[in-house]
Amino acid sequence: MTGVLQGKRGLIMGVANDRSIAWGIAKAMHEAGAELAFTYQGEAFGKRLEPLAQSVGSDFMVDADVTDDASLDRAFAELAERWPTIDFVVHAIAYSDKSELTGRFLNTTRANFKNSMDISAYSFIEVARRAYPMMQENGGTLLTLTYQGSNRVVPNYNVMGVAKAALEAATRYLANDLGPDGIRVNAISPGPMKTLAGAAIGGARKTFRHTEENAPMRSNATLEAVGGTAVYLTSDAGAFTTGEVIRVDGGFHVLGMPQPESL
Repeated sequence: MTGVLQGKRGLIMGVANDRSIAWGIAKAMHEAGAELAFTYQGEAFGKRLEPLAQSVGSDFMVDADVTDDASLDRAFAELAERWPTIDFVVHAIAYSDKSELTGRFLNTTRANFKNSMDISAYSFIEVARRAYPMMQENGGTLLTLTYQGSNRVVPNYNVMGVAKAALEAATRYLANDLGPDGIRVNAISPGPMKTLAGAAIGGARKTFRHTEENAPMRSNATLEAVGGTAVYLTSDAGAFTTGEVIRVDGGFHVLGMPQPESL
């Protein structure tokens, strides 16, 4: 896929470290020829991000808090000063109080429900609204990340499953809104991955091992595989794919029960 994103430029939101899914996407897009800008939240994440951004030839990083309209306005204003138009945005942002990612969904608090929905689902709409003027002329791609806990019960995923369901619905509605302007909106749904975010979920190691042992491919997804999917969706080859949830989970989502050797 070398060169398929040559001449394209866009924003990556949500890189926490070099094991982040967003980083796997950023690397793949860089290797495909894209120019990248990054957002981060807070000084600590900025320090982690800086050497990673430099390694893919990017000198553009901007602090952005997706719960703060003024912060998002500033971030996109700075981006527009650098690049009047962009070709893609990758939204890889989600959050829930770690204490509510164990035990029963029944015990979800109102405060954490609102906060999780705001950061994990509504923020994609806010990002799309600001990216839209920068894509209106030439079209573009908006990508977000989801997980199968949106439509099947995954132990301990709890409120994040509801937030991801909302995110997937938002993806479809945004795809319909923005399609006439040539803007595609899709979600990528990897299986469990060993990321900072994934580690916050109770029983993460068991979930990772279970899917690895039972997925048809007998493997969980890699950062490279997720990155390659993002490149396809952003490239001209993905020109007529929109409103989709693309699963990159080794086929685990097709199973009705574990493999015989795991029963």
